Amino acid sequence: MDLSLERIEAAAEKIDPVFLDSPQFIDERLSAEFGREVLVKVETLNPIGSFKGRGTWLLAQELDPKRTWVCATAGNFGQGLAYAARARGARVQVFASADAPPAKLERMRALGARVEVRERPGSAAREHASESDERVLVVDGKDPSIAEGAATIGVELGSAGPIDTAVVQIGDGALISGVARWLKSRDPRTRIVGVCASGAPAMARSFAAGRAISVEGAGTIAAALAINDPVPESLARVTELVDVIVLVDDDELRSSIELVAESLGLLVEPAGAAGIAALARHGASLQGRRVAVVLTGAGTPS
Repeated sequence: MDLSLERIEAAAEKIDPVFLDSPQFIDERLSAEFGREVLVKVETLNPIGSFKGRGTWLLAQELDPKRTWVCATAGNFGQGLAYAARARGARVQVFASADAPPAKLERMRALGARVEVRERPGSAAREHASESDERVLVVDGKDPSIAEGAATIGVELGSAGPIDTAVVQIGDGALISGVARWLKSRDPRTRIVGVCASGAPAMARSFAAGRAISVEGAGTIAAALAINDPVPESLARVTELVDVIVLVDDDELRSSIELVAESLGLLVEPAGAAGIAALARHGASLQGRRVAVVLTGAGTPS
C-alpha cells in the first residue's frame, strides 16, 4: 500500500486551510429518510466548489513550478490544479472534456490556466506533455499524494465518532481510496462502499475483474464519474481498500440532487449526490447505524 498514514496526518499542515475542516453533521431529515444516522460532509464551500483542492494542493508541492503542468479534466481536477499552480507561480495547460460545464471552464481560465476543449482530453494531454521536457503530465488519481490529500476528508469524518459505512463516489478513485485508507486504519470494521454511474461502469467492472477494463463512450450526466480508462495505480488501491461498488443511474442522481436541495438547501452537481443516490437505491443492503456520505462538488444537473 503506497498511501502513508503519516503523510495523511501531516497533510493538514500543508494544504491551504481554505479546503480543510469543511462542514459535517448528522442531518435529521436525511436520517429519517433512510432510517439511520446520515453523517453529511459538505465539500462545496471553497474557492473551487469541490474536494479536489485538497489533493491538488498537496501534489503541487511536489511538482516543479518551472515546468508547465498538463492535465485532462472534466472540470474539478483542472480547477484544483490551476488554483494550486497560481500559488506556486506555475503554468497549467488543461484539456477539458466536451461535457465539462462552461462555468468550470471559465473558472479555470480565471485562475490562470490555458484551457482547450477536446473530444479525447486524455490523449490530447499525453501528446502535449510528451512534446517538450518543459512540460509534465499530471494524471488525476495516479500519484499517491492526490489520494493522501483527499484522505484528510476521512480524518475529519473520523473525528465525528464511529462510522459503520462510508458511501463514497468513484471517479478516478483518489477520494475513496484516501478516505478508506484512513478510516480502515482506525477501525477495520468500517465498510467502504463505492458508487459509480451505471452509464460509466469502467471502474466497477475493473474492480470486479481485478484488472483495468476500458469502456468506450461513457454516458452519464455525472461528468466527474465518467471514467473510461481506470488508472492502474488508483485501481490497485481501490481493489485493496473498497468492500463493494454499487451503481446508480441518472434518474436516481437527479432525484438525489433534489433531495439534497430540499433537505440541506445546497445545490450539488450529479456526482456530488452519488452517495445519497446509493443510499436511496441500495440502502437495504448497506450495513450499520451510522453512514457517512460526501457532497463532493457544487453545480447543477445537466
